[in-house]
Amino acid sequence: MTEKKCSCCCGGKKTENGKCAKEVSLAELPVGATARIVKVMPKARGRKKLADVGLVAGTELLMEAHAPFGGLIRVRVLETSMALHSEEAANIVIQPEEKGE
Repeated sequence: MTEKKCSCCCGGKKTENGKCAKEVSLAELPVGATARIVKVMPKARGRKKLADVGLVAGTELLMEAHAPFGGLIRVRVLETSMALHSEEAANIVIQPEEKGE
């Protein structure tokens, strides 16, 4: 029996409902990919600040850019683009969306 692979950016396995089963950090999401936030880690510094700008569980986002040397990333949340430090993004757990959804 062959195992079905996800067609999204992460190459993870599919769950029963056809969604990607792999959870990764926001810092690992490639440019142009979309994802849904699963959780913000409790140890995340500035967790309230992230919630204030809409980075909470269930929110969809789009990775717009990575800085050349990995210091900052730019994501689109709702209709707003924002920059985050890669260290902050590493504390945000996401589930990549399938391409074409």
